[in-house]
Amino acid sequence: MAIIHQTHVKPTKLELLTIWLPTRPWYHGSAEPELAKAGGFRLDDPEGEVGIEFMVVTDGPAAYLVPLTYRAAPLPGAEHALVGTMEHGVLGPRWAYDGCHDPVLTAELVAFVEGRTQAQAQSVSDTLDREVARSWTGTAPLPALDAPNDTDTATEFAVPDGPTLRLHRVLDPGSTAPEGALGHVTGVWAQPDGTRVRGLFADLLVS
Repeated sequence: MAIIHQTHVKPTKLELLTIWLPTRPWYHGSAEPELAKAGGFRLDDPEGEVGIEFMVVTDGPAAYLVPLTYRAAPLPGAEHALVGTMEHGVLGPRWAYDGCHDPVLTAELVAFVEGRTQAQAQSVSDTLDREVARSWTGTAPLPALDAPNDTDTATEFAVPDGPTLRLHRVLDPGSTAPEGALGHVTGVWAQPDGTRVRGLFADLLVS
């Protein structure tokens, strides 16, 4: 399981996202968002090299799901997906990427939907996150995902000769998977008034 270091990061993740979020097609706020960390979870990289985090941030009443990966060196060919660079107090320089363009994250997301790995707590080492729920009704393992495609509210991945995995970027409290979904992920986040809500993070739909 990933080790979460209690240390400083400069600039902070929220500082990076404040600049990056307004450039995304699924972001519908102002040019200068006022972000707060509201929830999320982590997945483990089996090789122990890449940090994988699904972060929920709020900007006023709106909530966004931002999957991030953290690497010790640049990811070749992923310059377009770079969120920014940070200095980690323990690990040194880190390159933060939009995880939808990182094959380590997408592989582990599929493994999680299928039940082959477990969600980890966002800020505590060696601790499962029991609030993240998943389901899978398929009978065969999914192949590798195709390149992501952003829409107004989600990032979608086609599966060759198969369904579409939809990662919801704009979160909706109380949302659930549509009828006929082959699998889904739901999670919990805090609204600005402190109310904790559950909604749909991802679903797997027949094309």
